[in-house]
Amino acid sequence: MKARGRLLLIVLCSMGFSAAYVLLCCWACLPFCLASCLGSHLSTSSRPTVPGTLHFSGYSRVPDGKPLVRGPCRSCAVVSSSGQMLGSGLGTQIDDAECVLRMNQAPTVGFEADVGQRSTLRVISHTTVPLLLHNYSHYFQQARDTLYVVWGQGKSMDRALGGRTYRTLLQLTQMYPGLQVYTFTERMMAYCDQVFQDETGKNREKSHPSVPYHYFEKGRLDECQMYLAHERAPHSAHRFITEKAVFSRWAKKRAIVFAHPSWRTQ
Repeated sequence: MKARGRLLLIVLCSMGFSAAYVLLCCWACLPFCLASCLGSHLSTSSRPTVPGTLHFSGYSRVPDGKPLVRGPCRSCAVVSSSGQMLGSGLGTQIDDAECVLRMNQAPTVGFEADVGQRSTLRVISHTTVPLLLHNYSHYFQQARDTLYVVWGQGKSMDRALGGRTYRTLLQLTQMYPGLQVYTFTERMMAYCDQVFQDETGKNREKSHPSVPYHYFEKGRLDECQMYLAHERAPHSAHRFITEKAVFSRWAKKRAIVFAHPSWRTQ
């Protein structure tokens, strides 16, 4: 049981990093709302060719590999998947935005009052694709309304070798001819990895060894397990993750230096 519990916590940590990565990709790389952030790291083909139209070589269409071509949006709503959305009553305000961006398998049906019902773009991790297939009619029959951007690396996403996830995306475009599906190019993945490392101080591709919460106490919960246990506790807990978010804000306003690990403020 201990081994299974430890595995579950490791999986939860990995999911947390993935969620942070998706959020940073949404904030730093989406073409509709933040076109200016892409201008320097992509080729000149990413720049406007005609008024109101942008060509982005960092996104490759399934199946023909053509770059993303679209006009920018004047207003965007990036919708969180957090439980904090429940009871927010923001559905109408979200749908009033010109473009509505969602992440992974976050549904809208049954939650319209709080999260809205429109989906202009949905950013999906390659590991989330199977989850969407469980309810493919809900997601992919919105073929004319939603543009899907799937990020990921490795054999499953390999176009040339026909990776498993890529083959699934290819089948979806055949089932729904109007479906708009794009994947990140290798160059875009490298760019987003760098954004993630700049913002978090961690390299997404390298695993980090487990360390004890206190350097003088070994054999107890490691740092990741301790953070999760306290953050989820109903009461009498030390909210480590929340605390670090506060420290992050303070570091940007005051002369606070984090020596190890380094924390470089922008």
